[in-house]
Amino acid sequence: MSRHPSYGKSNKGNIKRNVLKRYERIDVLRKMDRWKDGENKKVTGLPKTPII
Repeated sequence: MSRHPSYGKSNKGNIKRNVLKRYERIDVLRKMDRWKDGENKKVTGLPKTPII
């Protein structure tokens, strides 16, 4: 019995995602000097960021 080709791709971790996780967005905002650690603590409503 064989497996379907879509199951268990070897390059699964190397796929470019077009949605960043929250911590990735905060890292991008820090690089752009738009995030200050002491001031910004909101959970929702983060500004949009370009994918780097």
